[in-house]
Amino acid sequence: MRNLNDTLTRLSALRSKIAPGATGCAGADRPSDLPALGSNPGALRGRFYVPQSLGSSAALVVVLHGCTQNAAGYDHGSGWSQLADEQGFALLYPEQQRSNNPNLCFNWFNTGDTQRDCGEALSIRQMVAAMVAEHAIDPARIFVTGLSAGGAMTSVMLATYPDVFAGGAIIAGLPYGTAASIPEAFDRMRAHGGPPAAAHGGLVTGASPHKGPWPRISVWHGDSDATVSYANSALIVEQWRAIHGIACERTAVEHVDGHLRNVWRDAHGRDVIEEYCIGGLGHGTPLSTSGANACGVPGPYMLEAGISSTRRIASFWGLVTAQAERRPEPALPPSPGMAVPANHREAQSRSQRASRHVERIIEDALRAAGLMH
Repeated sequence: MRNLNDTLTRLSALRSKIAPGATGCAGADRPSDLPALGSNPGALRGRFYVPQSLGSSAALVVVLHGCTQNAAGYDHGSGWSQLADEQGFALLYPEQQRSNNPNLCFNWFNTGDTQRDCGEALSIRQMVAAMVAEHAIDPARIFVTGLSAGGAMTSVMLATYPDVFAGGAIIAGLPYGTAASIPEAFDRMRAHGGPPAAAHGGLVTGASPHKGPWPRISVWHGDSDATVSYANSALIVEQWRAIHGIACERTAVEHVDGHLRNVWRDAHGRDVIEEYCIGGLGHGTPLSTSGANACGVPGPYMLEAGISSTRRIASFWGLVTAQAERRPEPALPPSPGMAVPANHREAQSRSQRASRHVERIIEDALRAAGLMH
């Protein structure tokens, strides 16, 4: 097996071959630079967006991009700043640097970056503190979301700083604490190995001195994801179901915009965990880019699905006003997932082909390095 430095060098050499548009869109850079602050042990870049409508005691959403992406590109694709303009909350975009990871992945598998008050996790925490101080953010209304490696890093932030975040949304991500190396990371992405599901909750309770209350969790995953196995969705739910101390059986099942939504409620009847299974979707953030509630722009890892994860996540957290929320469709019997509406399939297919091109480049390099089979 080749060593890690050789692998990273090979992956870095492939950057010029990655599909155009993977890291951003020209003219779409809405976030501003966050001034340097704190020790920033993870050496991350900080970016932020504050709408003109931001009032006192506003909410803050921390958004973590995926591999090969940057803050501007993920914002443009997901539509978070569009929604912030509509609803009046602030955004923080921690951004990975190539000096830390040649593929711009957050290092969710590196123990030096995934513990409380260490590495990248501490850098993000410092950025949150700066936003709270500078923009009079309500400390009780801070949330975090991310895609893929950003989704896995969202799991890190929720586990290591559950006292900071009121809620989190993990898109095509992984549970906290199951990998401590690149080979282990790729095994977990395929849902191979790792601790038993029953032990996942203990990984979170052991990550901080916090004893509750715990963040509300939204989990999103495409059932055709060939990069991060859909099985990880259930593992994330199990991790947080144990934390919230709720029964294994879901409390409610419904279909929203044609996709399955499972819900787990606490003893007070509050939705504390929701899980969306996006039928037919590959690896990426689910978008709805047409109609009255359109939000975001399709591209690599930004996939048309007829449902806006951005809007739905914000609604779950209580960040969308009642008149702006879409009424869910009537509950239907459970199913493994539902097909994407026909009028969205062509756009989704184009986006998924571009995403698969990037995936093949990275996976070929990992196979050549002996880190993937």
